[in-house]
Amino acid sequence: MPSELIGTDIGEAVRRLRSGGVVAIPTETVYGLAADVTNAVAVARIFDIKGRPHGHPLILHLGSAADIDRWSDQPSASARLLAELAWPGPLTLIVPASAAVPSEVTGGRSSVGLRSPAHPIAAELLQQLGGGVVAPSANRFGAVSPTTPQHVLDDLGDRLDPATDMILDGGPCSIGVESTIVDTTVDPPQLLRSGAITAHDIETLIGEPVAGACGPARASGMLGSHYAPNCQVRLVDSADDALALRAGTPGSAILDLTADVADYARRLYGELRAADERGVRTLIAVLPPAEGLGHAIRDRLTKAAAPRP
Repeated sequence: MPSELIGTDIGEAVRRLRSGGVVAIPTETVYGLAADVTNAVAVARIFDIKGRPHGHPLILHLGSAADIDRWSDQPSASARLLAELAWPGPLTLIVPASAAVPSEVTGGRSSVGLRSPAHPIAAELLQQLGGGVVAPSANRFGAVSPTTPQHVLDDLGDRLDPATDMILDGGPCSIGVESTIVDTTVDPPQLLRSGAITAHDIETLIGEPVAGACGPARASGMLGSHYAPNCQVRLVDSADDALALRAGTPGSAILDLTADVADYARRLYGELRAADERGVRTLIAVLPPAEGLGHAIRDRLTKAAAPRP
């Protein structure tokens, strides 16, 4: 659907960010709703537009690993190594926040999540801006993440102002699930959210073990219910199980993309949205193997299937 909100001019997107507007930006993972981190009014609008609780921290997106010291006080050796080796890319690092990071961004915590996206449009925008943006997923809080400009328009079009805001069109996201999150403020580092960069990848890069998440929720996607469509999601381990469940479940449909896990990740959120558009009452999703990118898909589907708050 054509919309005056959608455009391709990176320079215009930068001007709107500098003027206090919000801009939905493409990344390799999902589309993010960006605001200049130094503009308190714009950052507050992110929470209001998404309906996001103010205590939930935001991820700060940087142009390159060279910017880490601007936003973090004494990041660990593991954090520096991961930034050097894995940025730009789908990896968020939880590090000690510097005084330059507003408390609204951290949710009052002493740490902040930093990421340098690999999408060329996001990279060019950050280079032209010369600063950083906060950019949680460009959807309503708790709902299915957006991987195309149309998804953003469907979710937030009525909450964005064409005079000040825009959706920067970068095409479909190439990965399709959110970044891996690693907390480097603890020893050993903890994997808080699975993504395209796996725990094994991280352990190989830093030469030390990575622990599972424990303690309170302190990063995006750690809630029990998240990424949820309107329809009910039920999980099964095989195509045969899916067929058996569908036979006894009126209004159901099957989601099974396990033949190609990377394709499953790219299409996952679009398929969840399409199920709602088709009026599916129960979506029966076949889980991929618990390996590699399959961990991230299983995590998102498990949260989509969890009881809603």
